[in-house]
Amino acid sequence: MSNKVFGIDLGTTYSCIASVDQFGRPAVHVNADSQPTTPSVVLFDSATDVVVGVQAKRNARVRPDDVVSLVKRHMDDAEWRFRANEQDYSAAAISSQILKSLALDAERATGEKVTDVVITVPAYTGNEFREATRLAGELAGLTVVDIINEPTAAAFAYGFAQEGSGAQTVMVYDLGGGTFDVTVIKLAERKIQVVATDGDHELGGADWDERLATHLSEKFVEANPDAGDPLDDSYGAQDLITMAEDAKQSLSTRESYDAMITFGGGRSVVTVTRAEYEELTSSLLERTMELTARVLESAKTAGVDTVDTVLLVGGMAKSPAVARALQERFGFEGQLSDPDMAVAKGAAIYGQKKELEAVVTDSLRDSGKLAEGQTLADASAEDVNAAVAGAAAEYGLTTAAVGDIVNTEVTNVTSRGFGVRVQREDSEELYIEFLAHAQDPLPISVEQSFGTVTDNQGGVNISVYEQNTPAESENVGDNTVIVEGQLGPIPPGFPRGTEVRVTFEMGTDQVVTVTARHPGVATNLVLTKEVGAGSAAMRDEEQSKVDLLKQKV
Repeated sequence: MSNKVFGIDLGTTYSCIASVDQFGRPAVHVNADSQPTTPSVVLFDSATDVVVGVQAKRNARVRPDDVVSLVKRHMDDAEWRFRANEQDYSAAAISSQILKSLALDAERATGEKVTDVVITVPAYTGNEFREATRLAGELAGLTVVDIINEPTAAAFAYGFAQEGSGAQTVMVYDLGGGTFDVTVIKLAERKIQVVATDGDHELGGADWDERLATHLSEKFVEANPDAGDPLDDSYGAQDLITMAEDAKQSLSTRESYDAMITFGGGRSVVTVTRAEYEELTSSLLERTMELTARVLESAKTAGVDTVDTVLLVGGMAKSPAVARALQERFGFEGQLSDPDMAVAKGAAIYGQKKELEAVVTDSLRDSGKLAEGQTLADASAEDVNAAVAGAAAEYGLTTAAVGDIVNTEVTNVTSRGFGVRVQREDSEELYIEFLAHAQDPLPISVEQSFGTVTDNQGGVNISVYEQNTPAESENVGDNTVIVEGQLGPIPPGFPRGTEVRVTFEMGTDQVVTVTARHPGVATNLVLTKEVGAGSAAMRDEEQSKVDLLKQKV
């Protein structure tokens, strides 16, 4: 039997872990505080001791310089560091402590060792973010079986709970603590197809908190001009952010909230109404509506112009303003779909899929029905069915249940365009020639020919860029280089315009591989990621720091 695969929703503000139980149902595992979600907050208590979760969040008010939160927003920034106890930690290293804490919680709850995991990421994130997330899992001592987009995970949870309901098109509106995604997904028997996705990984509940904290501060300063601004003080700022989060949650069900603010010898009660709060944050909500309109247009371009169900996922999706805006703008009746835990449950279902696929594949290889390197797609239906029946007996599940999950096809799209930097003919101007575009179905394999710029050119620089703006832009500065290298040396004798053939490939795991060929170079250039978040250099550097840390409960 293969190792059990757990699903982890690594959130900006809250995280949770789930697995599929013996009855085939996804279940979230509670933490040491008996809560299903854990605050994504880390306290560096000493040079070797860390605290994760509720206790860390509580200490943020008294030890703000030792507590770090909202780490997920820095995941794709290879240069960002949080300094604690004279040591600098990357976002991946800090996230590893959250993942380790979740794994320990699951082990306590299930009695099973957590080794293999599927971790979710926002759909609208780039290669750097995904690599850093994978690194975080590895630093935590976990085997990251796969990375799955959060909306796809939510659709998994919803789709498997709607067995027999027939084909439908679902839009997942996922507004979490730090990120926003909106995705259109077609669900059919044994098929989950992502049609279009968009989002903003720097837009989420934390921004609503910040708007409200600023408002509370302004009202306090008006009433206490001699006390100073709480936001100018790390302790005062943390108090206001905590108070703003409490107010936000309260205003989802109540019409007003009274905030008691004490700072610098001043004291005030600031009353915030739901109407005031919604007005303060209206531009943030409008941003999600703009992105929703954009993804619906992309889906329409792809031939999907009707949405049957709208799933509201993420803590912020519980706000009444969200449901009202979707109704007023698009006529959608949003459906709260286990907003805090749907992503983790869907990741767990996907994790079981990967686990059962491995069991079935190994069985076919052991029996000689499948050669090494071949996949399930290469096996006959009869042989797959026999292996599925064996796996079902091994796991105590029905053959139909195992067959459904193993044979469910998941197709995704890339959220961004990718291209190479090229020089215009008869000009020194550089621009990005896109080889893959946002919303292209995965996997992608594209080949395109270019030409050398000069006679006897000694080498060719290959630089691969990722789109970094809402719409594709040829401007080099509007894109981010993700990998580069040189094809060569090229021997003399080749004229200007000699063909350089570039192949761009992106698998279902959204890992990018670029190969460049020149007739004068015997060995093709195959580009691999050697710098940035998730690089081998960062892994070695951060592992040495993480190895010194131990978790305090």
